[in-house]
Amino acid sequence: MGKKYLGVAAIAGWMILSGCSRHEAAETEAPAPVQVAAVTEDTVNRTVNADGTLFPEAQWNVMPNITAPVQKFLANRGDHVKEGQLLAVLENQGLIATAAANKSQIDQAQANLVLTEQASIPESIVKAQTDVASDKEQFDAAQRLYDSRKQLLEQGALARKLVDDAAVQLASAKSQYETAQEHLRTLQSAGKQSQIEAAKAQVESAKSQYNSSEAQVRYSEVRSLGTGVVSDRPLYPGDIATQGIPLFVVMDISRVVARLNVPQAEASTIKLGQPATVTLADSNDQFKGTVTTVSPATDPQSATLQVWVTIPNPGEKLKPGASVHAAIITETIKNALLVPVAAILPGEEGGQAVLVVINGVAHKRPVQLGVRQGDKVQALTGVAPREDVVTVGGMGVDDKAKVKVVEATAPEADDEDDTGDDNAPNAQKKADTAAPKKK
Repeated sequence: MGKKYLGVAAIAGWMILSGCSRHEAAETEAPAPVQVAAVTEDTVNRTVNADGTLFPEAQWNVMPNITAPVQKFLANRGDHVKEGQLLAVLENQGLIATAAANKSQIDQAQANLVLTEQASIPESIVKAQTDVASDKEQFDAAQRLYDSRKQLLEQGALARKLVDDAAVQLASAKSQYETAQEHLRTLQSAGKQSQIEAAKAQVESAKSQYNSSEAQVRYSEVRSLGTGVVSDRPLYPGDIATQGIPLFVVMDISRVVARLNVPQAEASTIKLGQPATVTLADSNDQFKGTVTTVSPATDPQSATLQVWVTIPNPGEKLKPGASVHAAIITETIKNALLVPVAAILPGEEGGQAVLVVINGVAHKRPVQLGVRQGDKVQALTGVAPREDVVTVGGMGVDDKAKVKVVEATAPEADDEDDTGDDNAPNAQKKADTAAPKKK
């Protein structure tokens, strides 16, 4: 009897073990549930991303040319000004008085010039004229004596020696007369002209002093060097404006420049004129810009190149000094094959792979990746358009394993008051929603 019960128990145990084994085998052979997405074709952009800071397109430090108290300001921070517009006036009463005094000196110098040009003949010239007249009389007398003695010599009534003596006197008188004439000409040309030139020099000197004082008066008016908006005005009326220290800072922010530090390895693909999208660091606002400058030199400390992106700023929403992120489009790729980033799995030897589902069978293929754009990435090899790749549930699935494609469903929230068996119908409904995808 005991042996009979032992035999029945053994048979029952074998049947139970056999049933469990078959159940585990069935579970092992069941297809793994996965979610898939189709490979798409689209246009993608290869971009270089970098962070930077905004700067004005142009900036002017408006500095006074003289040191003087500020009489009044005509512009404040935030005001829009134009080139040449009067921004401030410095104290200039003393400068105006100096300019008026220098103007009177010009009048005096010009009057002196007129008197010099119309002045009477100096005494030295009068004496020289007298010497010329006296020497001419002596020359004429010597000429008459020589002519008379020469005539008598021809008639034989006078000795030749007397004629020769008269000739010597004539030559001496002639030389003295010519010397007197030359002396008079020198006095007339050099003496009076030098006085006139000196008077003219005084006029020019007075004009120079007047122009200098007028420039000082003009310097008391501080004008804008460019068209833009006043970004800084550090002083108040009555403060001392110092020569060479900015009294205003004027910025042209009709366009701003994002100065980006780009790694040297990525900067080689950046060219002038390439489009860029600039995003403010503290918001999601995006602005379009263009690459306008690529530095030819690398910063040895950071191993980066500076790239400038110029951005139109019609509403002046972009402020200099703001931090930005920029994406520069260096290449546009058409008809690129795109797969979700979630579909990329570890491959062999450190590579990447995807699971392509064909007729319920997962095929593991190695892929080479290209440009990433958002939640998708370009697949250079390994997939074809419109093929389904596993995006959820692919980890642990072997090559050529059977899979069951299920639809992605949003989880339903259970009521907080549901307890016990009331949750069973909800669980059953959730299970029923995971239905196989029709191929």
